[in-house]
Amino acid sequence: MRLVIHSIKNNRGQSLVEFALIAPLLILLLMGIMECGRIFNQTLVVTAAAREGARSAAVGGSDVTVLGTVNQAVASIGTTNLTVVVTPSARVSGQNVTVTVTKPITIVTPVISQFFKSATYNATGTAVMRVE
Repeated sequence: MRLVIHSIKNNRGQSLVEFALIAPLLILLLMGIMECGRIFNQTLVVTAAAREGARSAAVGGSDVTVLGTVNQAVASIGTTNLTVVVTPSARVSGQNVTVTVTKPITIVTPVISQFFKSATYNATGTAVMRVE
């Protein structure tokens, strides 16, 4: 009788079962936080690259110079599938120049990508500056 009462009061296995139930949710939450952080970082880099490209265009740089400046600014995240649009091509002093940089980001975590229709997200940065 004493053994039955002792085993009823023993709760060591209960915490293991509770952890087994909660662990997948915690891992999913951790992966989601990491994926959001990676997407946010790349969006900030693309926005900063658009700003650098707009500054290069505003001080009289050609489209090739702007493209080189943007490529140098996004070197930390890679330049594959990078789209750079500079408008207008003929810049006049006093008018605005707009540089738009777009880069597709692939969601690399398999579990997180199952929650979205497309496994890619387009990070877009736009900057407008007055031509000097």
